[in-house]
This record gives sequence, structure tokens and C-alpha cells, in this order.
Amino acid sequence: MLELSIALPIKVQNGGLFISRGVGRHPARKLTSWEIIFVEKGTLTIQEESTLFEVKAGESLLLWPDRRHVGVGDFPADLKFYWLHFEVEHHPPRLPNLAIEQHCRVRDAQYVISLFRQFLSEQEKLQRSVALEIILLLILQQISISSGYEDNADEAGAAMAWKAKQLIRTQFHLPLSTSQLAKALHCNADYLGRVFRRTFHLTLTEAIHRQRVRAAEKLLLDGSASLTEVATRCGFNDVGYFRQIFSKHTGLTPAVWKQRYCKEHINSG
Repeated sequence: MLELSIALPIKVQNGGLFISRGVGRHPARKLTSWEIIFVEKGTLTIQEESTLFEVKAGESLLLWPDRRHVGVGDFPADLKFYWLHFEVEHHPPRLPNLAIEQHCRVRDAQYVISLFRQFLSEQEKLQRSVALEIILLLILQQISISSGYEDNADEAGAAMAWKAKQLIRTQFHLPLSTSQLAKALHCNADYLGRVFRRTFHLTLTEAIHRQRVRAAEKLLLDGSASLTEVATRCGFNDVGYFRQIFSKHTGLTPAVWKQRYCKEHINSG
């Protein structure tokens, strides 16, 4: 049997997951412990002493001990974040060796979310385990290696997003999905989805649908093309689904849109 002595520089107090109901705000308080917050959804607006932070989805915030922090405004209805209180064991503290930014975008948000979920699962066990500290160190390590990530990633990510947009413009009539776009661009599908949403403020699926609907609007003016032909030429295999997406984006069915547009076109002639 191998026996190891594990000396950790931190001690976990407790952690949790906050899911907003659209009411209340973060209380004003000053704690003696550190607190790490990671936002999965929405935006948390919080002030520490005189510094205001807007922590968006995929970002972390480290609140320092003995500093007053308070929520600014009521919690948004879509807000969801993880929180974890801990103490630093040694003095001088060894925490700065991890070079943790107080507020930053995390490089691999999904991995950090999985670590928090693992932490919460471990915390539910009756017998306390050193696994809590190990998971916390993994979370802090992920935040540490994200330092400077946002600036570099914005430029590279935006370039990748524009490449995806160009593919959508030229290949919308073909079978197209997030995974297929990622494969064509030799990147991870989750990463491509994130950078595209950050650049254009819509998902890849929404962008594909918008491009297909634009093309359908033009084809519907051609009286010789049936609804099935229009749907097929715009990348839809199912006419019913085509009607649903077209109506969602235009507010009209394909038939009503065609009638209205043709009427306006004739009257303006």
C-alpha cells in the first residue's frame, strides 16, 4: 500500500449553485474567507469596495476576504452561478503563485462547470473528503491558465466566426450543422459555437436558418417553384419544418409572405 501525506494550501468551507428566480440581490457583507464565483448563465453585477464588476456567462470573479461586497440591482431572471468559499492555509498565502486574475473569462467553461458539479456532488457525501480541496485547486488552476486568454481569443475567435459565416453564405443549401462547420474549419464544435455567438450574437443554427430564409424569400417570387422545391433548394428536407422556421423568422407563412410581397410589388409598379 502506498501512503501519501497531502499538504494543501487551502481549506474549503462550502459551495453551492445559485439559480435566480428574478427577485432579490446579493447581500452586502464582509467575509473573512475568499470566494470564487463562476457564472454559467446571465450576468452578475456586484461591487467589491469601490470596484464594480459585471460578471458574464463564462467568467469568474474572485472576492477577497475582509472586503465589503454587495450586489448592484436585482438578480436577472436568467442568472445562474456557482460559488465557493475557502481559506488560504499558509502565510504568506501561496494562492498568488497560481496567478489568478480577479475577474476573467475562463478558457474552458464547460470543464469548469463540470468541476463545480463534481464539487457539489462530493460535498453531499456524509464523510468530508480531501477531494473538495483538490477539486477547488483544479478550478483555480483553470482560472489561472485563462489569464490573458480573452484578448488573444477574441481576435482568433472572431476570425474563425467570420470563416463560419462565409461557409453558411455559400453552403446553406447543403446539409449543414454546427459539427459539420467545425469539421470543415478543423476546430471544436463547442468552441466554434461560442466564438460565433460572441461575434454575431446569435447561434450557428440561427445563422443557418436566417440565411436559408433569405434565400427562400427570393425563390418564393418565382411562381414556377413549388413550396417543396423552394424548401429543398434552401437546405430543408421537410416542408413542414421549412414552414415553421420561415414563420418564426418572418412572422408569416411562406404562402402569406408571397401574397403580401407580390401585392406590394404590383402596387408600387
